[in-house]
Amino acid sequence: MSERDFGDRSGRPDRGRDSNPGARGGARNRDGAEPRPRDAGTGSGRGGYDKRQDAPSGRATRSNSGGSRPDWQQRVARPIDYENKPKSPPIPDEITEKDLELGLRVQLKTLTPENAEKVARHLAMVSILHDQDPELAHKHALAAAERAGRIGMVRETVGVTAYGVGDYALALRELLTYRRISGSNDQVPLMVDCERGLGRPERGLELGREVDRTKLSPEVRVNLAIVMSGARLDLGQNDLALAELQIPELNPEKVFDYSAPLFHAYAETLSVLGRDEESKRWRKLAERAEQAYSGYNEPEDEVFSVLEEIEIPEFVEKPVEREAWKREPRNDR
Repeated sequence: MSERDFGDRSGRPDRGRDSNPGARGGARNRDGAEPRPRDAGTGSGRGGYDKRQDAPSGRATRSNSGGSRPDWQQRVARPIDYENKPKSPPIPDEITEKDLELGLRVQLKTLTPENAEKVARHLAMVSILHDQDPELAHKHALAAAERAGRIGMVRETVGVTAYGVGDYALALRELLTYRRISGSNDQVPLMVDCERGLGRPERGLELGREVDRTKLSPEVRVNLAIVMSGARLDLGQNDLALAELQIPELNPEKVFDYSAPLFHAYAETLSVLGRDEESKRWRKLAERAEQAYSGYNEPEDEVFSVLEEIEIPEFVEKPVEREAWKREPRNDR
């Protein structure tokens, strides 16, 4: 389910090479004599150039001849303040790794058993807290990523929880990382919505257009249509916003768990276009779809008919030119 970058967290600066590259232990001149000390003042002459004169920012030269260390070395030497360092949120003892879905635990097999257990417990807490305490769920996701930042599912989790707390920049970075690791486009709808949340609906549309929708699952395809429609609305392209939603899944004859959100989005867009009567009918269909689907979890009960007297949009291979497969950010969806 992970942009803060969880790369090198050692906290150690890149020291580069020895600041005195000419001082090789035991080195002598050709005649066997001890090499003369370099002139640290001018840095003139071949081999006498003191790299510290052009040291990068943060690597100051010695400020006096009293032997005090450069500023950057003093900073590095400071002890780490472990007391004020952010700590992982506590996990109740009764929460075990088995509280995480088996399919997700399998993805942690590359970790050491002890680390995998801790990561699994943090992810289990994310599942428990995601709806009731998004902030705490996000902290657990970050704690898991600190231990397993190279596992795609963990980066996905950070992205989803970051989205839940409104950190769209972090969410986008983590979901892009997840896609790079896994090769999956399942979170593209969320990525498009992150671009909208960052005030960049055009980039969201570009991101959505890159995906081959025929290879997406129906649920992901519906979610992508909704956020693309929202991006169109953000840009004031209301007609194209409606076209984005006119996909085969917009079918009142049969509904699935994703049908109600799609029907609601269609009703809202019709309302924006001033087609209030049609909007009311689709809103009623959305409510009936929600009622029909709630309480049924068995596979054979996943499809319901909620058809009533309503004009069903005719689906052609492409209702609008290719450019029309786009939509605008959801303000409240």
